[in-house]
Amino acid sequence: MSKLFPKCPKCKTSHFISFLKHAHYVCSKCGHLLRLDAPIRVKMICDRKSFVQFNENIKSLDPLEFPKYRDKLDKSIKETKLNEAVITGVCRIKGYSSTIGIMDPRFIMGSMGSVVGEKITRLLEYSLDNSIPSIIIILSGGARMQEGVLSLMQMVKTSAAVKRLNDNHLPLFTVLTDPTTGGVTASYAMLGNVILAEPNALIGFAGPRVIEQTIGQSLPNGFQRAEFLLEHGMIDMIVQRKELKTVLGTLLKIHSQRPYSYH
Repeated sequence: MSKLFPKCPKCKTSHFISFLKHAHYVCSKCGHLLRLDAPIRVKMICDRKSFVQFNENIKSLDPLEFPKYRDKLDKSIKETKLNEAVITGVCRIKGYSSTIGIMDPRFIMGSMGSVVGEKITRLLEYSLDNSIPSIIIILSGGARMQEGVLSLMQMVKTSAAVKRLNDNHLPLFTVLTDPTTGGVTASYAMLGNVILAEPNALIGFAGPRVIEQTIGQSLPNGFQRAEFLLEHGMIDMIVQRKELKTVLGTLLKIHSQRPYSYH
């Protein structure tokens, strides 16, 4: 995103960066939504200077001594200036308080290892302790396999934290972007009380090829895209990127005025 004339990865059209920012990083020629890093999302969604980050210094270890994993971590930290694939904190959106977690695709494709699971859990616990809703913007390739079963354990851990939030009548709003896959889809991504998605986002657990080989059938057109999931009742709403802040602000406003049970 730092280039003066970035290209759309789909149609290869070059855009002047100022115009692209004004268009919320949506290609004016083909409508493709460019992937955004977490700091850009903060500026787009949170009220000006309202975001306060926490737990930013937690870093992943290499418990299994997986080949070249330490090198990948060090490279991601250096390139992104982040310590992990999600940033978490508290903010205001349209004047309403919320915790927010935003996943960053630049850090090992937003994969969920032990630290991502820990930060998401702490985010939800902060919401619980302070009686405010929580929002998670999701972009992830799934569980981080370099951490083996420790990464898979984060699915249960984060799901339990969502349950505690729900038990105390506090909502989780999730926003699924392209892609939302694997163990993240199979845990907190699909546990939101209101599940939003960006247009044409890839959302699923296993890839289409694996599913076709498993069931021995061809899949319908658009399978695992946001529009298909909306049609089949898996998500609640598809939101254009330029409207996302307004929609999230409206959800927070509704909750502040009429809190109710989210069971």
